[in-house]
Amino acid sequence: MTIDMGQFFQVFFDEAEELLAEKEKLLLGVDIASPDPEDLNAIFRTAHSIKGGASTFGLHDMSEVTHILESLLDQIRKGEMTLTSDHVDAFLAAKDVLKMQLDGHRHGAKVDLDAVGDVRMLLQSFVKGEIKAENKVAAAVIQQEEASEKREQYQSAFRIVFNQIKEADWLVLSDELAMLGRVEEPTVDGDKRSLLISTNGSQDDIVAVCSFVVDADKMSITSEAVKQTSASDAASDEDLGYGFFEPMDTMFTPAPADVSEHGSSSAKSDAAAAQAKASPKKDNDKAANSQESSTIRVGIEKVDQIINLIGELVITQAMLNQRTQDLDPVSNERLLSSVAHLTRNTRDLQEAVMSIRMMPMEYVFSRFPRMVRDLAHKLGKKVEFITHGASTELDKGLIERIVDPLTHLVRNSIDHGIEMPAARSASGKSETGRLTLSSVHQGGNIVIEVSDDGGGLHRERILSKARQNGLPVSDAMSDSEVWQLIFAPGFSTAEVVTDVSGRGVGMDVVKRNIAQMGGVVDIRSTRGLGTTITISLPLTLAILDGMSVKVGQEIYILPLGFVVESLQPQLEDIREINGRGSVIKIRQEYLPLIRLYESFNIEPTHKDPSAGITVIVEVDGKKAALFVDELVAQQQVVVKNIESNYKKIQGISGATILGDGGVSLILDVAALIRAVR
Repeated sequence: MTIDMGQFFQVFFDEAEELLAEKEKLLLGVDIASPDPEDLNAIFRTAHSIKGGASTFGLHDMSEVTHILESLLDQIRKGEMTLTSDHVDAFLAAKDVLKMQLDGHRHGAKVDLDAVGDVRMLLQSFVKGEIKAENKVAAAVIQQEEASEKREQYQSAFRIVFNQIKEADWLVLSDELAMLGRVEEPTVDGDKRSLLISTNGSQDDIVAVCSFVVDADKMSITSEAVKQTSASDAASDEDLGYGFFEPMDTMFTPAPADVSEHGSSSAKSDAAAAQAKASPKKDNDKAANSQESSTIRVGIEKVDQIINLIGELVITQAMLNQRTQDLDPVSNERLLSSVAHLTRNTRDLQEAVMSIRMMPMEYVFSRFPRMVRDLAHKLGKKVEFITHGASTELDKGLIERIVDPLTHLVRNSIDHGIEMPAARSASGKSETGRLTLSSVHQGGNIVIEVSDDGGGLHRERILSKARQNGLPVSDAMSDSEVWQLIFAPGFSTAEVVTDVSGRGVGMDVVKRNIAQMGGVVDIRSTRGLGTTITISLPLTLAILDGMSVKVGQEIYILPLGFVVESLQPQLEDIREINGRGSVIKIRQEYLPLIRLYESFNIEPTHKDPSAGITVIVEVDGKKAALFVDELVAQQQVVVKNIESNYKKIQGISGATILGDGGVSLILDVAALIRAVR
């Protein structure tokens, strides 16, 4: 039987990418002055797991880099070498190289061999660096004590004999088994190889590890008495470093028994589960392993297909509801009850399926710590990066599209918001600026904030530049109106344009991209105290809550998030402005009146606003009044992309199918307000 190894490679690629991201996160969060041993162990495990997986699949370029990286990390976690910021920089550079190599194997991307060689030489120079004798002796004493305690804990010993095992499989298995306990007495006799393992695990745990590499009929396991070893023997074993792994130019050291290993194969998960049985943290480890085993990887195209089908089901259910409205409730009681059950179940199913596409904002937030660190270092600034609400969920499609706007805003905050350390000290601030990225759910929206405690926006400078650009401005404008000027296309000043970013350069693109996602942007800024940019987005673009409005014989959907109120105006509240259209007076405020029948060239039932209904809508702090014939209903609609099936229509953002099977257009409120203003 031929086995498709492609699926296993894909699993390795996915898990390696996750491990690299985890490694970067740990490195950026480690306390260099006083590193937590658990953090060092976790960083070591990421390198160890990637190395094991790369070796298994024959990706020797990756295994060579991770081998050197692992050796250096091992020295640091054992206390033989003090962690420095230079080490962290080197580890981050190694992470970038490994990501480049991974992309090369996965997508055929170009790999810069010079960069790979430079990182290997850098890591080697650290590995070969001199270590103070007293530190080495102290570390050796600690290792002897730990090794002695570890050997006294082992309760069982097993002799494992492998028949017809390949050299590469033998090396991988030896490494995996070392995670279960102490491996010793390796012997090689032709195709037959054997070893003795002392462990707190069971025979089933050993079988679980081995079965990933060799067939059960090609191995035998027998129980033996546990060998009691002295502390000196333990130290000797540590010094030898299990030299029988030398053929791969690799030196493997068993992980401590209370360390859970997350590897690149199911065997590593089983090994971690076996270790957890002997670990003081066994409850937490078991929970982690249970969570890992309860997840599956599914292609996004399959999820999208399910969501499309659910959308069709929602439409069908709405049709059934409409068809049964005219039935006699007495003679059709059972049918109507069944339809009501179907409605509830469809809504629950729809919410459950939509949640599959929801992803935590951590997916976005995790990209920024490294960028903030590198950019602050380049500009000579000190920046503390803080995130809140990383577990807040957003639709996958929106998450992918929000990355670029947030990247631009974060870069602007560092480059032009946060001042240089000397300037901050002179103004009585801490030398370290604070940049905060947060997200929170508010109703059916997610609110994302990028906030800094820098110098804030300069009102006079923005107004001056706006006048130079010919924009209609006045000194009487409110601060919020002035801040919106930086979103004008091409708006920039000499002070804000740098080789990194420019507050205003590209900001029009940021706002346009967010508007295309149905979101709005708001700015709050205080001179000398900082700036906060708030982005409000719908949780998903696939389904929205809308209000059905009727104009003539047409039904339009008005997104409920833009609706402020609805009312029937008095005739004396309507004013005509020569050449500028009409306005309506609402509580001492004059709002532009948008007659939808004029916008879409249709025959209405009412042409007098006082005879119809006016819906007050608001986008980006700007209000307008939509004149319609009547309000029909409030309902949830499935959004269909109209551009992919027809073309872009001014004032229309999409379409949906109503319960009667007819097509209804979804209004683009922002575009309608822009047109009338």
